[in-house]
Amino acid sequence: MTSSTIFSGVSPLSLPAATTGGNSPLTLRDMFFFLRMRWLWIVATTIAFLAVAGSYLLTAEPTFVASTQLVIFPQVSGSEAQRAFAEDAFIEGQLEIARSSDVVGGTVRALSLDTDPDFVDQTPSLQDRAKNWLMGISSEPDVSQETAAAATHERRPQTEQERIYDRAIATLANMVGIRRIGSSTIIEISAAASTPQKAVDIADTLAKQYIQKNISMKANASRQYSEWLEKFVSEQQRGLAEAASALASFTSNPRDQFKLAELQSATDARRTLYENTLNQLTEARQRITYPVSDATIVSRATLPLSKARPRSALVLAFAAAVGLGAGLALAMIRHAGDRRIVRPHQIAEAAGLSLVTLLETSKLTRNGHSRRFIAAGTGSSTAAAYPVIPGMAELSATVVGLRRKRRVVIGIVAVNPGGGASTIACELAVLSSISGAQTLLIDAAAQKSSLSKSIAPHSSTGLVDVLDNGELIQAAALPLTPTLKFLPLGKVEAVTPAIRLSSRRTQLSFADLKKEFDAIFVDISAFSASPDANAIAPELDGVLVVTSHGRTSIDDTMRVIDTLRNVGAEILGVIINHAPKRMQS
Repeated sequence: MTSSTIFSGVSPLSLPAATTGGNSPLTLRDMFFFLRMRWLWIVATTIAFLAVAGSYLLTAEPTFVASTQLVIFPQVSGSEAQRAFAEDAFIEGQLEIARSSDVVGGTVRALSLDTDPDFVDQTPSLQDRAKNWLMGISSEPDVSQETAAAATHERRPQTEQERIYDRAIATLANMVGIRRIGSSTIIEISAAASTPQKAVDIADTLAKQYIQKNISMKANASRQYSEWLEKFVSEQQRGLAEAASALASFTSNPRDQFKLAELQSATDARRTLYENTLNQLTEARQRITYPVSDATIVSRATLPLSKARPRSALVLAFAAAVGLGAGLALAMIRHAGDRRIVRPHQIAEAAGLSLVTLLETSKLTRNGHSRRFIAAGTGSSTAAAYPVIPGMAELSATVVGLRRKRRVVIGIVAVNPGGGASTIACELAVLSSISGAQTLLIDAAAQKSSLSKSIAPHSSTGLVDVLDNGELIQAAALPLTPTLKFLPLGKVEAVTPAIRLSSRRTQLSFADLKKEFDAIFVDISAFSASPDANAIAPELDGVLVVTSHGRTSIDDTMRVIDTLRNVGAEILGVIINHAPKRMQS
């Protein structure tokens, strides 16, 4: 933090020194905090998925679906339960007939689909490749396997035209759907195509090809039945002629009336069977010449008004849901692995501290420090422009609490440069002086003496000079207000003032300063930039460690705290600087 920055509008938090162990339950406040901190990850991931879905919708070829409905007349008999079972079996059989390669192939021939690029395209789509990969099927036919199979079955290999025809059949079979509507006898044939008219043509042609297949099957069955009946009629005709001849021979010379009656009865039975068979043969021939289908079209396909695939709303909703889930997952991973300080309890639990304060930043002019001192010691009109920082009140109360027992020397050190330790030291000194305590602010930040440059840029003597000659303290300590003095840094040579003070071999000591001042605040160079904190911290009554919200890691902060404790320093608390306004809610 530079000397041109000051802090305002903060809300300090006092937290317990340590937790009892174990994971604390997740609260609604924790979830809101997580969303406030990681909302950008969630939103960005969701937008990325929506962008991919939008690109797909813009580039994907639309698919239109048309449907034709047919009603089937099952030829079943028996009891009600038997008819229901036989009807279901009959309709399932008709559905399989409609899906057969003969019906689909007839549609391909009728519409010349084997020349349509949509059906014979040599390049399979990404969706088809993924489907074939998942099913373990190669998207391209293996010519060597086909040739081997043809040789095994003693068949000639397929020609290129036959391959194209088979590919068109396979493509069309994947683009049509045939289903039974509920438990009725109506079936629906749906066809998907790249244009509405093509979808209508395919659906209607499939229905017609199915009816033709049904008629052809019944005609073939009638033809086979007729051929069998012709043979059977010939046999019956010969049998009737033999019976009639035997009866005529016996009638011309009757000797046994019982025998005559038996021959007459056999002849009549033969004649009746022959006549019935002849009638059946006539009916079978009629069915061959005029067969009737088991199904008829109820509703022909109509032009679809809109595309069926891709479904824009569904694709976007799915992309948003997946993106939201992925964003939450990434945000949780980032949140769990983020070691930066963003909440007071993180450092409070790790370091076992009872005082953790959040401070918010705001920009001022380059002379912000000097103006703050002037506002503290002049009239109310000037002071109103620099109100007391709410977050500093708790820190000031801590100093007052220590000063009630003894006069104190408190050091302020930032973990990293730019943490704002100089400004915080300035604010604490102002608050201490306003409370009536005789206060001294010392600039011991040899690496970057922002306080000296801002408050006393033209000072000829400073801390460095006082260490060599203690009598210079009266001239070097500049009075800023009746209760506040400032001791600038001075010109630093080989050894920093902080290290010289730790040697206790100087003309100035904190014990001597305590005789005149109630509270002394020492601005120390950042821990990562200088070893001054390790040297001077044991000579102080307490140290305030300054971190940056969202920048300083817990590991770096704990390393500073542990190091200072190891050399004998007392850590009074941690200040989390640069906190955003939303953290105060």
